[in-house]
Amino acid sequence: MAARTGRRCLAVPSNRLGLYLALRHWCLPGQRLLMSPISADEILFLVLAAGLRPVIAPLSPDDGNIDVDAVDLDMVDAVLTTNLYGLPDRVAAFAGKILIEDVAHAMETTAGGRPLGTFGAAGVFSLSKHAGAGSGGVVAVEDEADLRALEAERDRLLQPRALAAEIRSVLTSVARHTAVRLNLVRPALWTMRALGMEEEREGHRIATRPDELAVAMKRVPELPPFDSWVRADLHDYRTRRSRVSRRYQSRRLRALPGQRERRIAGVRTLAELPTVAGAVREHLDQPLFRVPLLVADRDAAIAALERHGVATGYLYAPPYDDYLPGFVEPSPEPEVARWWGRHALPVDPFYAHRAMPVVRDLPQAPPPPAARTGRSVPPARRPPV
Repeated sequence: MAARTGRRCLAVPSNRLGLYLALRHWCLPGQRLLMSPISADEILFLVLAAGLRPVIAPLSPDDGNIDVDAVDLDMVDAVLTTNLYGLPDRVAAFAGKILIEDVAHAMETTAGGRPLGTFGAAGVFSLSKHAGAGSGGVVAVEDEADLRALEAERDRLLQPRALAAEIRSVLTSVARHTAVRLNLVRPALWTMRALGMEEEREGHRIATRPDELAVAMKRVPELPPFDSWVRADLHDYRTRRSRVSRRYQSRRLRALPGQRERRIAGVRTLAELPTVAGAVREHLDQPLFRVPLLVADRDAAIAALERHGVATGYLYAPPYDDYLPGFVEPSPEPEVARWWGRHALPVDPFYAHRAMPVVRDLPQAPPPPAARTGRSVPPARRPPV
């Protein structure tokens, strides 16, 4: 990763811990952080744990990322990008702001020939997405002093390794890959749900428990009070790793170059569909993590894809505004995010050949709501808790 990014890199047990470290290192409690409303549940709780004020941005209907033209960046102190499904945020537009890049979905995406994760103060990668290693992350930074400070804080927050749990995590990851390769997605998903290996959710989001969250908010910027939310589906997100995990992660990373052309071919195949998100056609040379389609009946499409051996996941609905009201500064234009959250169907381009019999005939989503222009994020204020 250091060779790929040209930066100093710190290994962490998860992208989640890496994001918290970066937010705490570069941002001060109380600062206003602009972020997308369409991202993983855990990311929002990490921002709250860091003591920051989440300012929810309007969304671009083309890529599901921050609509830069609809925000006034003078009203925020920092920006957290999402690079949803590997489609790049407009990173150049955030120059002059504290920029933390969440590149969990964008390990192999470039912008102007330069890897994402190298534009901001820190780029935080995941080894469980493209590489499929089940766990692990990398924080890429420019300066040695920052690397050492992050390393010290990482070590302070790490929990003791549990070798048996670590071996189980690696074997679970191997089993998932085997199930997908052998077209056993449906029985694998059924088994995981029956064994309680997937976090219980309300729809596509984990339960918020607002009363408990209000208590945790009194202890920011400490991370442990937020563990019960941040650890969803990855309970060892800040557990020290041994050589067992590191070797497995390295092996999965080494396999990525050999998968690149097949992934790009899948992107190009899916980009021919009328349902594909507009920005995908602008990135046909990128090995995207997922290709977002915008379809009318997503739940039926998900069930059909599972029957054809294609798991989806990575669904982010409702948007943060509706998911955790009172803890965020709401977007001035929430309707596009709600539309995206209802209709986005992420398809793995690596298995485009399996998906095509299902997705080629899916009805398109209705047009996105017309966003008003010239609107900025609301003025600074403390959200009620």
